[in-house]
Amino acid sequence: MDTFQLGFIVILYLCSLAFLGYIGYKKTNSASDYLVGGRQMHPVIMALSYGATFISASAIVGFGGMAAAYGMGLQWLCLLNMFVGVIIAFIVFGGPTRRLGAKYNASTFPQLLGAHFKSDKIRVLAAVVIFLGMPLYAAVVMKGGAVFIERIFKIDFNIALLMFTLVIAAYVSAGGMKGVMYTDALQAGIMFACMAFLLFRLYSVLGTGFVESNRLLSELGTAVPDKFKELGHQGWTSMPVTGSPQWYTLITSLIMGVGIGCLAQPQLVVRFMTVGSTKELNRGVMVGSVFLIVTVGAIYHAGALSNLFFMKTEGLIATEVVSDIDKIIPYFIDKSMPAWFSALFMLCILSASMSTMSSQFHTMGAAAGMDIYGTIAKKNASQSTTVIRLGILVSILISYIICYLLPNNIIARGTAIFMGICASTFLPSYFGALYWKKTTTKGVMYSMTTGLVVTILIYLFIHKAEAAPLGICRMLFGRDILFESYPVYLIDPILFAFPCSSLALVFGSYMTRNKEVDVEVPVMETAE
Repeated sequence: MDTFQLGFIVILYLCSLAFLGYIGYKKTNSASDYLVGGRQMHPVIMALSYGATFISASAIVGFGGMAAAYGMGLQWLCLLNMFVGVIIAFIVFGGPTRRLGAKYNASTFPQLLGAHFKSDKIRVLAAVVIFLGMPLYAAVVMKGGAVFIERIFKIDFNIALLMFTLVIAAYVSAGGMKGVMYTDALQAGIMFACMAFLLFRLYSVLGTGFVESNRLLSELGTAVPDKFKELGHQGWTSMPVTGSPQWYTLITSLIMGVGIGCLAQPQLVVRFMTVGSTKELNRGVMVGSVFLIVTVGAIYHAGALSNLFFMKTEGLIATEVVSDIDKIIPYFIDKSMPAWFSALFMLCILSASMSTMSSQFHTMGAAAGMDIYGTIAKKNASQSTTVIRLGILVSILISYIICYLLPNNIIARGTAIFMGICASTFLPSYFGALYWKKTTTKGVMYSMTTGLVVTILIYLFIHKAEAAPLGICRMLFGRDILFESYPVYLIDPILFAFPCSSLALVFGSYMTRNKEVDVEVPVMETAE
């Protein structure tokens, strides 16, 4: 495909986004419209927006590359994405969240927690964690989109990143939640179509069927490099050796960190507040489940099978052809698929990145403008809209700068880090707000603080993948990590911080039980 045709497709895509963003802008007449879509979004639009926000370039580029390195074991994350991220999230968390949001007229996740526990401190703390922590997640998603643009357009990474960032800044700051969700729905459709085509086209490229391809991939286990075997790699159709370094990374960081952390993602939680009833929310479960199982399942499958393609064409496995895991999928698509599909898949990557990043920036802007500034200055949502837009632009700038500082092989890991922070900091308190009437305000503060502090300390001083590169532990104590006993330094912080946060909530609530009045917990309902 020549440059003119490629440019035409991209311009048409961007014009479509601009048009949908404009519709969102025209339909945004109040702070409620800007923040939660007026609480009257169609359930299909909501489900597609949820799925598109969930599945970012980090899932396609970063985790797809991880599948090329680790193999089919990553499909367990696909199962958790669907079962936990959609079914449990919608049915167990979605309905009560929607009702609490309507009851308190809450438009953000921090506002929901703060209003329920009658605490500005909880609201501001949650907002600070979001505004300071989410730029890392946004930066890795940014990098995923820019890397693919760099590969397909053959342009400098810096130019690709700048173009990408400016487009997102334009429609997120103007259209609000309605503009974000309308564009999310379009982007979800593109992502679904691309992944479905990729799954079927892949076998044509390999020249084998489903069963034969997986048999050949199993036989390819003999080609696993020695350096990977030492880490526990047993082939691309087998799980790593139980208890090996690769097993701990796959299970505790990638599968558990993302599989559990998705339940407490602020940009996903707010989607539950955009529909008018629990019945409409439940109507989105099937749409969200099908979308996730196809999009995530296809790219994880393709990532693992890319080893067959590279072995067939270059006599090497994927990680030997492309040393940077974050660049395996862009290179694989560019080399294995027709030119027209490479261009279309680029739109898929753009869609995945832009849908997630638009929600991230919208969430960060609301946290800064409404939950921090609005709470401290005693301003309501309508009075904070300008500051929210400013917060969005500041969060974009921070994420843009962080993106330049990121090392290679960081996209999947960066995603797992932020989701782990959210799970450890927010999930116990979030669950307590919905289901445990004995949860107290101080118990929530103890829980959130404990989860956050334990996570940070482990990343700085114990978890080797982050502690060694950051160098803070070495600067203070003269060693990369404090505990070198195997496998402590390999276990993801979520396995320590989440239990500590949960225990802090329980014990903190019981210890302060007599000093606080019970808060009302929303009851389950079948329909509205």
